[in-house]
Amino acid sequence: LIVHLLRTYLLGNEQIIWLLVNFAFIPARYTGEVQQFMSDPAALWSPVTYSFLHGDWTHIIVNTIWLLAFGAVVARRLGNFRFILFCIASSLFGALAHYVAHSGSLVPMIGASAVVSGCMGAAVRFAFPDTGSFSPQVHELPAKGLFEAFQNRQVVIFTAVWFAINFLFGISGGGIAGEGQSIAWEAHIGGFLCGLLFFRVFDRNTGA
Repeated sequence: LIVHLLRTYLLGNEQIIWLLVNFAFIPARYTGEVQQFMSDPAALWSPVTYSFLHGDWTHIIVNTIWLLAFGAVVARRLGNFRFILFCIASSLFGALAHYVAHSGSLVPMIGASAVVSGCMGAAVRFAFPDTGSFSPQVHELPAKGLFEAFQNRQVVIFTAVWFAINFLFGISGGGIAGEGQSIAWEAHIGGFLCGLLFFRVFDRNTGA
């Protein structure tokens, strides 16, 4: 939110371009197709820092709402430090998935959607009780194995709908309101798979 406030109200057009070039994820940095990106140090941090940039207020508000819904329960379970590491991993997986789909692209990718999607994938592993009723202590539920989690009907429906919506965005070329940018749905997939497959790496309740 602070970054977006600064970008919206304090930075001029040239400064905004500098911000995007240096902190957005640009696949062409890693292909060597554009000479000036070959030794670009931003290649080191941009697979994470792109998550702090957003297209407009609609973009950041939507991500914030979903982060509150799913990120809060994951953060309570993991604790602050592990949650930060988990968010970094989700951001990296999102960048990797976007790179695989768009290698060589000069179009910058921004947004915390990969991190939010990672939290959604992580929630699949513990936040859907078999009883079907949620409780305030959902973050204390035992984590489930991957195959065990998908024996829960709610998990199956949630995951199927989530993937269907993202593929729909991909097919339709849906955009972010006010910016004319297409949604980087591949990054959503990468973040979600990070949370789904590697949640137990970060879970401090692995003995549950």
